[in-house]
Amino acid sequence: MSLNPSLLWLLAGSMLCLVELFVPTAFVAFTMGISALVVALVALIIPLFPVQVVLWLALSTALVVASRRILPAAKVAKRLDAVEARTLTEIPPGETGRILYEGNSWQARCDDETAAIAPNQNVYVVRRQGNTLIVVPQNLVPY
Repeated sequence: MSLNPSLLWLLAGSMLCLVELFVPTAFVAFTMGISALVVALVALIIPLFPVQVVLWLALSTALVVASRRILPAAKVAKRLDAVEARTLTEIPPGETGRILYEGNSWQARCDDETAAIAPNQNVYVVRRQGNTLIVVPQNLVPY
């Protein structure tokens, strides 16, 4: 018993679209499934299986690239839960030092490029740039 190529592509496309529901693949499986469904229609006209496979690969690639341009990029959360930290080393003006933040040692730089922060001082974390935390001394923050 042999399967009709259109039925094979229809089953493959349905399975790939269904996989996206249970295993989030950033729409890659979904776009491959949509491509297989299109190829299922084309298989009714073009019975050559190698041509169908090449068409499926081309459509899948094009749809994945198109989805990357259409869908917004994932954003990394930059919200900081705790705002207080303590310096472990001196933070010289315009350079980096180390702070203790949420129980871990982090690289940190003072928000004011002309100010230095002594070791063992309380600071506020105001933002993050990559793996470096930007801090201000507690004594500079008005109450």
